[in-house]
This record gives sequence, structure tokens and C-alpha cells, in this order.
Amino acid sequence: MGKSKKRAVIPGYKVSMGVTITFLSLIVLIPLASLAINASGMGFNKFISTVTNPRVIAAYKVSFLCAFIATIVNSFFGVIIAWTLVRYDFKGKRIIDGLIELPFALPTAVAGIALTTLYSDKGMIGKYFDAIGIKISYTRVGIIAAMIFIGIPFVVRSIQPVLEGIDKQYEEAATMLGASRVRIFFKVIFPEILPALLTGFGLAFARAVGEYGSVVFISGNMPFKTEIAPLLIMSKLEQYDYTGANAIALVMLVISFLILFLINSIQVYTNKFVKE
Repeated sequence: MGKSKKRAVIPGYKVSMGVTITFLSLIVLIPLASLAINASGMGFNKFISTVTNPRVIAAYKVSFLCAFIATIVNSFFGVIIAWTLVRYDFKGKRIIDGLIELPFALPTAVAGIALTTLYSDKGMIGKYFDAIGIKISYTRVGIIAAMIFIGIPFVVRSIQPVLEGIDKQYEEAATMLGASRVRIFFKVIFPEILPALLTGFGLAFARAVGEYGSVVFISGNMPFKTEIAPLLIMSKLEQYDYTGANAIALVMLVISFLILFLINSIQVYTNKFVKE
């Protein structure tokens, strides 16, 4: 008897793979490659002078530093929120669970205007911080707040299904062996959710770095202080400096890719460590 052929879930491997590669090329690869092609037309010296301009460097620092801080905050509170939604039953749970995805549905410009009004010196929340000398709107603190708002769903939704799938028998066994609740969390639960946490971290960070609509209103757009890199790209486009915009975008793409590659490498290593 001949060897039985494995039946594919989707019939036609070659056709399916061809459609996949074509779709990814048209939507992802070709647009990203066009950045490098368009930026190469400006010459190496002009490219370097554009991307190393002090104002551009300052914008990079604001974008990446604020995105990193916002993602750290989201990672910490995202675990707490996911834990609360999975492990506890309370009134209004479904409403809170639905609110987590509100930043996905809300237009970023609307979110930016709402956050700016809320955290301004005369806003409902901002006035209390202003009374103690802390300004939120038109500062880096406001930028971080906006990035936290748009990034929190990625962390929560990445961790939530993993927490739901953890077998509680391991926790019960650890309890019977005398382990404290803190030790159980860090030795039993945290290693299981760490890969998902890193995934959420990467997604939230990538979204925060490229965010424009919700940040541009609350940032104040002050050069060397609160100006973000996406705003510089838009400014270049409005000035019809397409090669300059491509150059700045290309640098952001490379830095983001390297950071995400590092996060994915850590995730792969963590997965192997957990399995072992």
C-alpha cells in the first residue's frame, strides 16, 4: 500500500501560499520597500544630514522614550487588569471588559481631543495636578498618557486568554506544598504569561511609536521638547519634501524593527525556557 497523503486544512497548498505571499507583498513588503527606494534617491550625504538634524533626533527621543515608558506602564497594569477580569466575578465585569477595546474603535483624533481637554490645566483631572505643580497636557507626561490609552488593549488581550487557559491544579499543588501566593505567582503563573506579555509589549510599543492622532493634540508640538517623529513626517509631506519624509520614516522603521526583533528573540528564548 502506498503512503497515505496528508489532507490539508485548506485545499491547494501552492495556491494558498501564492495568495498569502502576494497579499503580504502588496500590503506590507512593497510599501515598506518603497521607503528605502524613495529615500535612496536623495543621496547618502543628504540622507544623513536629514536624519541627524538636531530637531529630528530630538523627535526620535521623544517618540521612542515616551513609547517605552508608556509600554512599561501598560505591561504592569495590563497584567493586573487581565488578572482581575479572568480570576474574579463582579458586577459590571462585561462592561469593563468591553471598555478595554474602546481605544480600538475610538478615532484617534477624538481620543486626543478628549485627553487634552481632560488633562489640561482647567480640565476635570488636570486642574488637580496643576494645583500641585504638575502639568500633563502639552508635556511629555501628556504624550505618555495618550500612548498608554491607545496601548493598554494590546497587553490585556494578549495576556487574558493565557490566564484563562492556565490549569489551577498547579496553583493548588503549590499551595499544598506550602508556597505563598507571591511565590506561586512568580514561579507558576508568571512564566506561563511571560511570552504573551512580551507579545503585548511589542504590539503596544509599535502602536505607541507610530501613533499620531491622539498624541498630536496633547503634545503641544514644541520642537526639541514635545514634538514627535510622526509629526515631522507629516510636516515634510505638507512641504512636499517627500524624500525627507521617507528618510525619517525609514529610520523609524529600522529602529522599530530592531526593537521588535529583540523582543521576539527574548520571547523565543522564554518559550524554550518555559518548555524545558
